[in-house]
Amino acid sequence: MIRKSGKFYITTLSLIFILCGCELSSDQSNSGSLIESISNLESINGSQEYLNSPFVAAGDRVYLVGHQDGSFPDLGWHIDGEMGGLWDHPIKLMDGFSLNISDTKGLDWCLDAADSFTNYAFGNLHSFSGEQVEVQRFQFVPEGREGIVIEYAIENKTDASISLTLNFTGHVDLRPTWLAERKNIVDGTDEGEFDPSFNGYVVKDSSNPWYLVFGSQEVADASEPSCSMERKGNGRDFSLKSEVELAAKSKRYFRYYIAGSYTSEKEALTTFEALKNDSQDLLDKKVEQYDQLNSTNQLLSGDKGIDQMYRWIKYNTQWLVRDVPEFGRGVSAGIPDYPWWFGTDNAYILQGLASAGFHEEALNTIDLIMKFSRNENGNGKIVHEVSSNGIVFNPGNLNTTPSFISALWKVYEWTGNERIIDEYYEDIIKGIEWIEGMDKDQNGYPDGAGMMEIHGLDSEMIDVVAYLYQAYTAAANFAEIKGDADLSDRYNRQAEMLKEKINSEWWVPEANSFADFRSSHEKFMETLIATKIRIDTLEGLSQEILESMKKEVDTRMRQANTMHKSEEIAPYVIHHNWVVNTPMEVGAASTENALVALETAKDYRSRFGMYVTGVDKKEEQEEATKWKAFSYVSAVMTLPTGVQAISEAAYGDSDDALEYLKMLENSFSYALPGSMYEVSPDFGMIAQGWNIYAVAVPIVDHFFGIKPQAFHKKITISPQMPAAWNEAKLDQVKIGDNEISISFERNGTQELYKINQKLDWKIEFNGGDNQQAIIN
Repeated sequence: MIRKSGKFYITTLSLIFILCGCELSSDQSNSGSLIESISNLESINGSQEYLNSPFVAAGDRVYLVGHQDGSFPDLGWHIDGEMGGLWDHPIKLMDGFSLNISDTKGLDWCLDAADSFTNYAFGNLHSFSGEQVEVQRFQFVPEGREGIVIEYAIENKTDASISLTLNFTGHVDLRPTWLAERKNIVDGTDEGEFDPSFNGYVVKDSSNPWYLVFGSQEVADASEPSCSMERKGNGRDFSLKSEVELAAKSKRYFRYYIAGSYTSEKEALTTFEALKNDSQDLLDKKVEQYDQLNSTNQLLSGDKGIDQMYRWIKYNTQWLVRDVPEFGRGVSAGIPDYPWWFGTDNAYILQGLASAGFHEEALNTIDLIMKFSRNENGNGKIVHEVSSNGIVFNPGNLNTTPSFISALWKVYEWTGNERIIDEYYEDIIKGIEWIEGMDKDQNGYPDGAGMMEIHGLDSEMIDVVAYLYQAYTAAANFAEIKGDADLSDRYNRQAEMLKEKINSEWWVPEANSFADFRSSHEKFMETLIATKIRIDTLEGLSQEILESMKKEVDTRMRQANTMHKSEEIAPYVIHHNWVVNTPMEVGAASTENALVALETAKDYRSRFGMYVTGVDKKEEQEEATKWKAFSYVSAVMTLPTGVQAISEAAYGDSDDALEYLKMLENSFSYALPGSMYEVSPDFGMIAQGWNIYAVAVPIVDHFFGIKPQAFHKKITISPQMPAAWNEAKLDQVKIGDNEISISFERNGTQELYKINQKLDWKIEFNGGDNQQAIIN
């Protein structure tokens, strides 16, 4: 509670420090510099063109989103203009912060226009150049802490000592996350007071137990803000200033600490003191954590671009871990607009987590999604989207449940963790029963929308059917493990029948593709007309391509009038959506159909990868989107591109699979150094969860061919290396409690694999005539 009496407030604050075992003494660990300590660590420099686009600094409790130039403009659409800033889900702490540097000779400088941006896996560095001084700003978010540490390096370039005033402003906005109104949570005004005992502020939301504490290592006083910031919401600005001296040609370091809590003032104060006293230790631990991420399942292929992308996508995945103790811990979908949990996205993410060595995070995420699904649905149906306050926005799409069941099997294969089968077997059986119950005409195909959120695509969808095939196979495997032979046999028969029907009833020979959907003639006509309207609204298409599309649609509409009777159900290709490739992704396509369909898919890609909707294809996509109004129209996305890489590899073409990975690489670091956007190359989420699936699965599961059965202590290796790789190594690959390393060398047409493991498991090498293995 904020007190009006400064004296009483300080006394109570001191008591809180005594009760929590904290000390009010000055920080003894600040003699060094955080910036200097990271100077030799891996980093990636940003481009001048994208200084006015977002960056993220993330821990598992808190993350910060601002612009690479050091400013914090309103950004995001899920909560309009509020998705940036400092978040401690399920609340926001700050819209951002600013530092003004001034002197008595006319210097008045707000650090909101950096000259350069450098990204580290564990934090970020902004550099500012001025006539008298140069400044660097570094920030990092410690793991397991509700706060952030900011360090400024200020260098005096002149030949004389200078006196400076540093005015640090916290643009505070304690507010709830998305869907808070469903819990009747109302955002109050922010009230705060300065406390000289720790050179900072305590701020509280007037209507809720939300607290923010921020301050400096320097002696400071309360002041008026020097840097203005236009923003929405009920936030307020609180500033503190320090008077400092810099000797000629010298550099000094200044730290600020920001801590929050959505439950108590004491927690925020405890976190603040920990940040202040242990900054270097917390940074060292974070660096060590990312070193471990690098060394686990480490790729060394000789292709430095692919190696770097693979390594940093692992880092991106760690940025997306959201830990909200009241609900659990799991990988979120994307930053800044999807920082909460999705069953659909995690159906892909979990598979990437298994392949890339994030086994504990995979198990945590499963527990979280299953808990929400049981509470919301209770019938095996998996939720689609859940806000970080526990509110379920969408209880689940048709594709979510079968694809999530398949992900459970993948994680079980890699971890061997019996909790998956012991705790969730009944949910898996219920999930199969639920999706079967959505088949209205009992033809084996559930009816309703899948991945594609396009008007009219809610009949029988190819991705739902392909993922159902995969789910039957997974459920059969689970049933076999449980000793239910009859159920396992039934699921296997269902899978085989569905595979046969996918290749007979979903294949459209004249399109050389699997269908987007199956529907009645009447429904087809409605969708076709809507598609023609969609084409008319597309921007950036050449007139020649646009007219060609319209002509094709008109022709097919005339043909459709004589092809089928209104009540007949038939397969149709209209959009050439990326999901037409899911039969290859899951291995349901016949080899004959797969090879034709994979070739057709090449007509619907750009240098950045696969179009979400093929009919949206532009003649050439060379220009970036630069954050126009949010839309997926004409989008090229990482997930479809990854699916295509997996599909090519699944049918034996690792060279084409690598080509798709190189397309993903074209987007890597394009806008945010060290990251790959959701929509290629620079649109949507700046870090996206399912990218770990798109990158890790083709490399680990297919190029190196690792097919584990951790529950049987068995590993099968069936490698298929791309021709461009003459040597490669995948080191410290986690499989259950075992660990293997695989190295590969090509000598002419011969390939030699050396396989080492920590434990004595059965390793089966399924190589071709030109492949040999040495297993230790």
